[in-house]
Amino acid sequence: MAEPTSAGRIAAFFDLDKTIIASSSALAFSKPLLRQGLISRRAALKSAYAQLVFSLSGADEDRTERMRAEISALCTGWDVAQVRAIVNETLHDIVDPLVYAEAAELIESHKAQGHDVVVLSAAGEEVVTPIAAMLGATRSVATRMEVVDGRYSGQVDFYCYGEQKAVAAKQLAADHGYDLAGCFAYTDSSTDVPMLEVVGHPFAVNPDRALRRLAAERDWPVLTFSNPVSLRSRIPSPSPTALAVGVGLGAMAAAGVTWYGLARKKRGGSPE
Repeated sequence: MAEPTSAGRIAAFFDLDKTIIASSSALAFSKPLLRQGLISRRAALKSAYAQLVFSLSGADEDRTERMRAEISALCTGWDVAQVRAIVNETLHDIVDPLVYAEAAELIESHKAQGHDVVVLSAAGEEVVTPIAAMLGATRSVATRMEVVDGRYSGQVDFYCYGEQKAVAAKQLAADHGYDLAGCFAYTDSSTDVPMLEVVGHPFAVNPDRALRRLAAERDWPVLTFSNPVSLRSRIPSPSPTALAVGVGLGAMAAAGVTWYGLARKKRGGSPE
């Protein structure tokens, strides 16, 4: 990896699903939610099928909305404490084996060069925060869902998707002194093109068809990550206190907020 010349600090921005982990977090967390009775077997099968169609057909907004519509209905009214317990108990068993070895090595390479590592994800911050800690990331930004009387209302306080990832990257640059011209960004999805466009070193990782086409047009490097490997022998586990911070909304709920964000956007609302 070539070291950019820049007077400012450098950050590497990473998408999560299918960039760092070899799956959708929505699909990964369906089994423990099923076991704990938050979703039915029928709902779990429907969400799994929707995710399969989504992954095969690409991540444009129309397909995203259709897939998320069913999942979003599941999380409204869920008890936050119960979901926190489920995610806390299953996080390492579920996520640890899904992390691409190539992503873990790239993260370590950036850290060795003194770069900050930032995870930007449309998944809920309650699950993204502990995953980022597990990976040794400097910080993370993710979707924030509204909680009313200890339950998820189904509304979104901040939606970290599409253009909002670019907004988040710019805000982090202002807050932490990053020189975006020297920064890096990695994603599999064409919906993250705005994030790729704000940095000087964009990379497409396992890109969907639209992103692969755009990467070829713009001469963006394309990386292939194909080797999920356990992190237990590579990265120390965070302390129980660090892990507990932000552990709440399971990734199924996070998947649901994608539909809410798109629907609010179409109605003229803002996720912020």
